[in-house]
Amino acid sequence: MADSNNPDLPSNWGRWGADDELGTLNLITDEVRAKAAAEVWTGRWASLAQPITPNPMISSPFAPTTVDVSPVQQMMSHTGVGVAADLMLVTNHHAKSTHLDALAHWSHDGEVYPGRPREQAVTPGGVTHASTAAFAAGILTRGILLDLAVDGPLPPGYAVTSHDFEQAEQRQGVTVSSGDALVVRLGWTSSPVPGTPSPGISINAVRWMHDRGVAVFASDRGDAHPPLDPDGPSPLHGVALGRMAMPLIDAVELDDLAALCRQLERYSFLLTAAPPRIHGLTGVPVNPIAVF
Repeated sequence: MADSNNPDLPSNWGRWGADDELGTLNLITDEVRAKAAAEVWTGRWASLAQPITPNPMISSPFAPTTVDVSPVQQMMSHTGVGVAADLMLVTNHHAKSTHLDALAHWSHDGEVYPGRPREQAVTPGGVTHASTAAFAAGILTRGILLDLAVDGPLPPGYAVTSHDFEQAEQRQGVTVSSGDALVVRLGWTSSPVPGTPSPGISINAVRWMHDRGVAVFASDRGDAHPPLDPDGPSPLHGVALGRMAMPLIDAVELDDLAALCRQLERYSFLLTAAPPRIHGLTGVPVNPIAVF
């Protein structure tokens, strides 16, 4: 990947030691969690997850690799004693499934954060380092929504910069701080639209996240398709996840959250993300919940 060793790009490799698997989740301290809990005043809440309707597995067991098919394939069974059960085949990194990317999902020059050889960390038997095991306790922190789509979806191919973030902060009366989860609404669906370039987060915006100490990033559209810079690393997956070790919550649904923020005139909240405690994966489905 181009620029993978560029010293001018932000990086956290080595910041928390040679055995670290949490990355920027280290920024979510007890004090940050206590501050996040104080955001709950009303009990109102919104989910950031896309709803999923499974397809019958019998239709095509290998279909979930395509974006026009459900990320979940389901097979029903009956025990014969009145109990129904099912088997699910889940495609974790799917544009129609809200999921949490583990740090092992991305590598640079054959290495996984914070410098483990990829062939040792990501094996045919599962991920041995920087996997979803790091999320076993869940994530709880303050969330900040920066709604960039208040006047409608961003234009095709638009590059989101730090200036967009700071304008949204001023407009909404919030400030992104160390340990926060940054939630950004572009007004687009997570699935690419054929023939239409989508907006995306720029390297400049990712550098701003690094400077602010963002712990987790979530957006309805993240890296642009096609890439903003075809010759450089992808800003979110290549730099934020791969170099800064910032977990990404991909493919979120933000319309309900944005509507509730407008109604309450509040853009900060308690954000919880409690994925299933399945270890050794590069990503896992998650239902993030914002509580006000």
